[in-house]
Amino acid sequence: MPAIPVRPAQESDRESWLEMRLLLWPDGTPQDFEPEMTELLERGHAFVALEEGVAVGFAEVSLRPYAEGCDSSPVAFLEGWFVRQSHRGQGVGRALVQRVEHWGLEMGCTELGSDTLLEWDWSHKAHAKVGFEEVERLVCFRKSLEG
Repeated sequence: MPAIPVRPAQESDRESWLEMRLLLWPDGTPQDFEPEMTELLERGHAFVALEEGVAVGFAEVSLRPYAEGCDSSPVAFLEGWFVRQSHRGQGVGRALVQRVEHWGLEMGCTELGSDTLLEWDWSHKAHAKVGFEEVERLVCFRKSLEG
């Protein structure tokens, strides 16, 4: 299988990257995502996997001072990771994570953290397939302080 090209996201990737973000996070809107995408582009914290010059997957990464289950600081953290349905099972997700790992090492990190929703079994499986180990489960709570 030929290597899957992965490179830092560019302005020319914005349309397909935004489309994939909306598939991953359907509660968001283009207006919600645009400022964050601009910042990710400026910082070089987003990567795209390409097929014939078109983005078919993306990974977004940050540096966090702490991540659940990690012992080091800072920690490279996989903030968003998505591969189009038509390209899953072909190594695209693995290629993206490998690029993020390389970025993390360049930043002086020794660990890569990530998280996903409890009900996203497909994401749990994808994480395990590329070498992540589950370290913790978390239940979040909210209480309104108004009225």
